[in-house]
Amino acid sequence: MSIRMRLTLASTLMLFLELSLIRWLGANVVHLSYFSNFVLLGSFLGIGLGFLRAASATHSDRPMPYYAPIALIGLIGFVSAYPVTVNRAGSDVIFFTAGLSTSGPPIWATLPGLFLAVAAVLAGAGEIVGACFRQLPRLEAYRFDLVGSLIGIASFTGLSFLGAPPIVWFGIAAAIFILLFGKAGSSVSVAVTITLLAMLIYPLRHNTGDFWSPYYKVSTEQRVDSLGGAQWEVDVNGVPHQRLTSAATREKEEPYYLYPYQHIPKKPGRMLIVGAGTGTDVAIALQQGATHVDAVEIDPTLQRFGAQHNPDHAYDDPRVTVHINDGRAFLQQSHDKFDLILFALPDSLTLVSGASSLRLESYLFTKQSMESARSHLAPGGAFAMYNFYRETWLVDRLAGTISDVFGHDPCLYSQPQASSLAVMVAGDTPAAQTCDNTWVRTAAVPRPATDDKPFLYLRYSSVPQLYRAALALIMLGSLLAVLLLLYANSRAAGGGRRRYVAQLAGMWSYRDLFLLGAAFLLMETRSVTSFALLFGTTWLVNALVFGGVLVAVLAAVEVTRRIATPRLPVMYGVLLAGLALNWLVPTSWLLGLDFFVRLVVASVIAFVPIFA
Repeated sequence: MSIRMRLTLASTLMLFLELSLIRWLGANVVHLSYFSNFVLLGSFLGIGLGFLRAASATHSDRPMPYYAPIALIGLIGFVSAYPVTVNRAGSDVIFFTAGLSTSGPPIWATLPGLFLAVAAVLAGAGEIVGACFRQLPRLEAYRFDLVGSLIGIASFTGLSFLGAPPIVWFGIAAAIFILLFGKAGSSVSVAVTITLLAMLIYPLRHNTGDFWSPYYKVSTEQRVDSLGGAQWEVDVNGVPHQRLTSAATREKEEPYYLYPYQHIPKKPGRMLIVGAGTGTDVAIALQQGATHVDAVEIDPTLQRFGAQHNPDHAYDDPRVTVHINDGRAFLQQSHDKFDLILFALPDSLTLVSGASSLRLESYLFTKQSMESARSHLAPGGAFAMYNFYRETWLVDRLAGTISDVFGHDPCLYSQPQASSLAVMVAGDTPAAQTCDNTWVRTAAVPRPATDDKPFLYLRYSSVPQLYRAALALIMLGSLLAVLLLLYANSRAAGGGRRRYVAQLAGMWSYRDLFLLGAAFLLMETRSVTSFALLFGTTWLVNALVFGGVLVAVLAAVEVTRRIATPRLPVMYGVLLAGLALNWLVPTSWLLGLDFFVRLVVASVIAFVPIFA
């Protein structure tokens, strides 16, 4: 295998493994639905350690990094044997796993263990990439590294779209490991690798009733409801998410579903349901007299499951139009008016990606989103939302947001003893709502979430202690890992303390790259969050952002290979100008542009600083 092909293949493996582990671990360890950056940062640390290991040995005496597939097998086997569900911890951050029993090891043992295991797995791929970098000119090596990374992202995105299970993801990773380890026709190397990776088959075996959507691992189980009909329990990433049953059963067991229709003066004509899910809310809306329902659901697989198994066959009704889209994005793109807009239990139970702390619904509950919803109401129309909000302060925050936007307090049905179940209804005017109980504002109502700070479930405007402690441990563990590896490298090279100090001094000379790298990660995260607002928090948008970031870097490499780079003051001027452009252009202006114009303008604004 040529060195360029080997570098491309190893870089593909690096990105593909990183995305696979983020997805699979988040589905099996509930902690990582809310701390998914542990996997991402563990990947970064592992890749860096792999590069340091590659720099410590000559090409001739470097052993193959067999520790990587061994660590992968151990990680998958352990998590498969001890999956984790977790209760809420602390009152200032809401975990929608509250009330579930805890399984598996405690969080203080699980997260550090996963962090180190992920680092070990990615270090192997990073070591192969680092070894290839030493044998090619720097920019040429970087070019093939980026091409391989793009292939890894595109491949995993395609598999997500097709709903492929983990056995396919890790099977591809295993095949790449075998190709990379089978150098010089070594039959022993190939045999050892195949034997190790064949052990992945048992822990990754497919369970009946499980399937993978672009966002979740979905587990389903069929039961019988209280009226003797079919009922499906739907869990996502190990957390109860939806119960698919008939509208009649819902109305009998959970009458709060009818509250929005009972507290508006007329039957709704055209309705918008955001978070349509498997179709129960749609079926109820049709029974309550809706003449047309626009059903918005972000997850195509969940909607498809509902179309197949909904007892009322709601999605087959000609009065229903399905939109697979993010709710906020639909509101921005639609020009229709509705008699009733319903946000139907839209909590995602997951984050958008490993590079941000956004949930799928983060931009749906901001003040600007409520304003957008109100602008889509027909005269005399109403807006309603319901969920189990877990905390009374969250009910107050949302009710306060509605009150600020509509200019009057909403109707409120609340059961604090039932995980703070709440239903809120607000008419376009006070006459468009008929309340038997109205929400009352107190001095302790938290401020509304906004597009600039869309953290609905964060009570105070500060980073919670739990996250500060976790970040401190990551920093400490990463620093110790780098220092220990540098020391091991120094000992292996026959050097003493003087060589070790020289290595540390050598790293200090690259502090400009450290700062540029830190800024790059901030810009990448900022791109994810801004594109989620501009185009929706769908899986495709995030794939486009990550791909776009790598394309911008690849373009910079190609330009630098062909054109003399201007002096640093000039380039820093371009960089700062790009950052200023990001800061000065208001999001509201971008939201007002047509879709394709918005895509071009947003891409230029986001990727100019990264290119520079």
